Amino acid sequence: MWPARALATSTLWLLTGPGLARADEAPSPAEPASAPSAPAPEGPKPSEAEPPAPEPVEVTIREPVKPADSTTLTRAETRTIPGGFGDPFRVIESIPSVVPLASGVPYFYVRGAPPGNIGYFLDGIRVPLLFHLGLGPSVIHPALIDRVDVSPGSNPELGRYAGGVVAGTITAPREELRVEGNLRAVDTGAFLEVPFDGGRGDVLAAGRFSYTALLFSLINSSTVLNYWDYAARASYEISPGHRVGVLGFGAYDHLGEKPEDEDEPEKLLVDTMFHRLDVFYDVRVDARTQLRYDVVLGWDETGFDEEKGVVDRSLNVRGKLTSRLHDDLEVLAGIDLAVDDYEADLADEQDEDQGGFPSFFSSRLDLAMGLYAIFPMHLGDRLSLRPGLRADVYASGTETEVAVDPSISARLEIVEGLALVSAHGLASQMPSFIVAGPGFRPGLDKRGLQRAFSSSLALEWRPDADWNLKVGGYRSTFFELNDALGTSALGEEGFPEGFDDFDDRFDGTSTGLEISVRRRLSRAVGAILTYSLGRSERSDRTGRTFPSGFDRTHVATAAVTADFTHGFKGGVRQLFYTGAPLLDVREDEVLVRKRLPPFYRIDTRFEKRWTLGKTGFISLVVEVLNTFLAQEVLGEDCVVDDAGRQRCSPSKLGPVTIPSLGLEGGY
Repeated sequence: MWPARALATSTLWLLTGPGLARADEAPSPAEPASAPSAPAPEGPKPSEAEPPAPEPVEVTIREPVKPADSTTLTRAETRTIPGGFGDPFRVIESIPSVVPLASGVPYFYVRGAPPGNIGYFLDGIRVPLLFHLGLGPSVIHPALIDRVDVSPGSNPELGRYAGGVVAGTITAPREELRVEGNLRAVDTGAFLEVPFDGGRGDVLAAGRFSYTALLFSLINSSTVLNYWDYAARASYEISPGHRVGVLGFGAYDHLGEKPEDEDEPEKLLVDTMFHRLDVFYDVRVDARTQLRYDVVLGWDETGFDEEKGVVDRSLNVRGKLTSRLHDDLEVLAGIDLAVDDYEADLADEQDEDQGGFPSFFSSRLDLAMGLYAIFPMHLGDRLSLRPGLRADVYASGTETEVAVDPSISARLEIVEGLALVSAHGLASQMPSFIVAGPGFRPGLDKRGLQRAFSSSLALEWRPDADWNLKVGGYRSTFFELNDALGTSALGEEGFPEGFDDFDDRFDGTSTGLEISVRRRLSRAVGAILTYSLGRSERSDRTGRTFPSGFDRTHVATAAVTADFTHGFKGGVRQLFYTGAPLLDVREDEVLVRKRLPPFYRIDTRFEKRWTLGKTGFISLVVEVLNTFLAQEVLGEDCVVDDAGRQRCSPSKLGPVTIPSLGLEGGY
């Protein structure tokens, strides 16, 4: 994605005879001919002589360099990971220092940063909700995704998130027809890509529809659940180097409850919907320079019972320049303007001045304008740098803020295959909610922006194209952070008491050691092994410092897949993390009373694939997240008995188990 190049060499034979010399190479002067002592044998005339044999010229070819602390997950690599259901976004859990809110719930703390500080993007477009109803599949059909890049630190290009960015990239237009489909117990989906006009044009579409409402009705459940999503893109090369197109995608979720009296209407619990429409124009100015323009319209909406809810109407205009200034220096620069018109109606009519949750969201107009510039460069054959700078101006209601966020990452190749990599940067963000949701974005208040400075250093070894081993450490410092869940123990009831603490701010730190070993999952035996040793802390305004409610000292994952030949594939993934802290809150300090029990989960996947012709296939897939029904302890329930003694019992969640049986096919 980043326009820089990593080290690799190859030798190309270039013709350098008359009329074929490169423009930057002057032809060598001809040597004077000596008079022959005897008549020369008859041969070809000078005009018919063959050009001299070409000389070998060594050319250095470099691949793009991403930020040193980023991780790339391709769909081809991740579709077979157990518990991921073929979805690259669900494999985020297998990255070091990533902890879910609870097992099976795909909202994550990333290097100590809360879920509300993690941004989700698709082709640079902000996605307000990544997973259906917080538990189901992602809102983007997996066949659309070419890769997912996870940046836990500063990301100048996308920006505006203090905890990191998860960026999905849609597959590039292809010159051949492509069809995929799947049929599962809870939903069905399809993908179609059709090129036309000799490959100058391309149309693709994907969608998914659940029939859970029908299934729940058949088993006479009181729960009403339904979801769907869609995406479509059309583009055309109007002239060489000029391509125009349109991209649209969106999703819908509905959760309700049937009343006991059939004559009464259904009670709505939550109803979410969002849509995006992007009109884009790509221009390749020359071999070194490319431009991209986007105009994105958005609609986000979340509704509750009694017609309460929030709406966000948005406009985003972006421009991006990618140019190679020199063989060893490039520039990636851009500008973007975002306008959000929020409409919120959450307060009860009888108490419009109530605080807490309703007061955290308001009807307002938000403006944000940003500029960024990144300069990937190479200093010799071993050292590459990637300095960047982003500046944003925010206006929300009557408040305004300015953020200037510098960053730099570096890669030093010590010997072939062994490199020292580092990344450092500042990131700023508007106030945030517990998790992302359509329309749920707090406005700027007098406490200003959230900010985070992250720094990492690692040693990376790539012995060959299949293996990647990485060992490193990180340190993140947070300022004015919104983290209602991570600091909920201060409310002494396991959650912000009376919903009054959502807008509290905290400082904090997160420090850790990360180890990862990856072997390509496309091989006969593939593996992803990760381990993290970390500590995440928060500090309140009284000076008390205490562990975050989602501080996990040890986090480990291990996924192994195998191709048993004859179309049989299988795999297993384990997830382990130590328990969260239980805190004893006092006026002058907060102490760790004890740690909850650790959690261990195993996911499994089995596939049988049949080939159809040269490119077609059909697969039967059986997959289970949390195969052995493990329960997670999230806290304690304590009561005082008649003798005045406090008795506590573990508060367990689940088991959260998601089985899947389905058919997949493609051409």
